[in-house]
Amino acid sequence: MRAMILAAGRGERLRPITDTIPKPLVEVGSKPLLVWHIEKLKKAGIKEILVNSAYLSQKIVDFLGDGSKFGVSITHSVEGSSGLETAGGIINALPFFKGEDFLVINGDTFIDADYSQFLKPLPQDKVAHLYLVENPPHNLKGDFSLQGDICVRGPGFTFSGAAMYKCKEFEGKIIEKKPLLPYFEKWSKEKSMQGSLLQGKWFDVGTIERLNMVNDYIKAHNL
Repeated sequence: MRAMILAAGRGERLRPITDTIPKPLVEVGSKPLLVWHIEKLKKAGIKEILVNSAYLSQKIVDFLGDGSKFGVSITHSVEGSSGLETAGGIINALPFFKGEDFLVINGDTFIDADYSQFLKPLPQDKVAHLYLVENPPHNLKGDFSLQGDICVRGPGFTFSGAAMYKCKEFEGKIIEKKPLLPYFEKWSKEKSMQGSLLQGKWFDVGTIERLNMVNDYIKAHNL
């Protein structure tokens, strides 16, 4: 299985830190967010990783290189300064996945969990599997609800940004700036999307306050 780490975000709410570095290179504990993800993917057996970038992309490319220093193989997908949003970024990177189901992780999150939970194969009749978390204070309205293992739009839980997708849902699409939400809306209506609760601790490192929360968590748990 191959994985994509989304690393194209600007990180406005993490300024002034992100004035000089892209958000996924912001350090938590002693390592950039991207490195935490790469190490956990490697431990789960995923060593073929694509990282997309836009804002200050050269810093990500230079820091990660080909991934050999982390014991993985990293392919870079540089999208230009404005980025392509999530769906556009996936479509642009589609050849990397070689037609197989693939994992996507948000680079601006911190997840204290075993990433092998993300390796569950998708059934033939399902196009995605979203990993959800309890609604945090900054998203109390939630994103999705579960009807058994079917994931639909609703207030029950928050999307962690980690998900498995089928290539066929993105094949033949134009490479352009495009969000994932229209895909989620379609799959929700079709009931072709699975979901389950993420087993572990999840943080969206989107603000200075949340960055401090992650650092406190890492310190308290000796990570």
